[in-house]
Amino acid sequence: MGVIVLGLMLLSLTIWLGLLCFRGQFWRTDQQLEVTETQLKSLPVVCAVVPARNEADLISTSLRSLLLQDYPGSFNVFLVDDRSTDRTANFAEGVAHAVGKPQQLHIITGETLPPGWSGKLWAVEQGINSASLFAPDYYLLTDADIEHDPGNLRRLVAKAVQEDLDMVSVMVRLRCESFWEKLLIPAFVFFFQKLYPFRWVNNPNNPTAAAAGGSILIACEALERIGGIQVIRQALIDDCALAQAVKTSGGQGGQRGQGRIIQQVSPLSLPSPLSPPSSSSSGRIWLGLSTLTCSLRPYDSLATIWDMVARSAYTELNYSPLLLLGTLVGMPLIYLVPPMGVILGLVWSNWAIALTGLFGWLLMAFAYYPTIRFYKCSLWLAFSLPAIAFLYTLMTLDSALRHWQGRGGAWKGRVYPNPDNL
Repeated sequence: MGVIVLGLMLLSLTIWLGLLCFRGQFWRTDQQLEVTETQLKSLPVVCAVVPARNEADLISTSLRSLLLQDYPGSFNVFLVDDRSTDRTANFAEGVAHAVGKPQQLHIITGETLPPGWSGKLWAVEQGINSASLFAPDYYLLTDADIEHDPGNLRRLVAKAVQEDLDMVSVMVRLRCESFWEKLLIPAFVFFFQKLYPFRWVNNPNNPTAAAAGGSILIACEALERIGGIQVIRQALIDDCALAQAVKTSGGQGGQRGQGRIIQQVSPLSLPSPLSPPSSSSSGRIWLGLSTLTCSLRPYDSLATIWDMVARSAYTELNYSPLLLLGTLVGMPLIYLVPPMGVILGLVWSNWAIALTGLFGWLLMAFAYYPTIRFYKCSLWLAFSLPAIAFLYTLMTLDSALRHWQGRGGAWKGRVYPNPDNL
């Protein structure tokens, strides 16, 4: 038994060494939009598109932050009221008048959701169609629960123009105030970066593509090149699908004109420590973190975070039972084996097992610490990743169960049990 346990310890340790050395330095948090201030040499026309469905509680703060951007160029906001029942549009109109910018806000009453579309993307499509009359150079695709720093748009545009990027997006700072948020939200960001290392995403010669839907600036030319939002109209994880379409749009493996893009792996599954092969795609995208633009969405309880993860975790696995099985095996191997080795090694007085497990656990904490520091959480949380990973594994399993029961993808009163039924 001791030999088997030691073998598992060594395997887990090898995986962590591979992740830290060959997985695009995913654990670092230095890819940040606000690291350097840049000056705008041109002032492109920008239109923001904000899909909103029953967001009366948050829309005032979110919309105010958009209308008060310090961007000196032409900027208009198109809010698509996706058949809200809580007077979201009325609150939005009141905010525009309160800040003295009613002419910059255009409220669109959403039409009935047609077959073949997800609700959010149908709202975005309607917003883009209306905004196109202003002949914008860029669209800012954002959510109704985001509070933008006053300089966010200016920085996004400067980044896109100066580095000749087709798309720039930032993972906004998620709310991290309650106990459950501090315990689980930084890990959500950590797992996302492990699946999509930002350095790989930002390398035009690497096929890895991802985006964060809360704040995406996309060039109109790039959106037209891929065939518009309709090419991802069925995607439930729409931000990464859009990034994939843009990044591959100029390469031989592009998805131009095809109606569906699905992610193939889960942020909770065991990733290969080896770098993927180069790509000949010409689409240039950038993804980073934001320290100033933040999400207003509260996750005060385990249940709310659980629902957030379970809503799309099985979608990340491409609804594959085999990938689910790999996740259920891989997560314990990566995250639970090291601390279990420490305990068993001490009980058995087997120092080889205990020290190997401890080394793996320390590597795990070392990798997680930058994210913990970014979110200004207590140091001890860096050592709690095994327990956190266990909870995320259960959430992934629950996501699959919900899908099999016809309750998958539930959001804002809509359920998407199977992508083929969209």
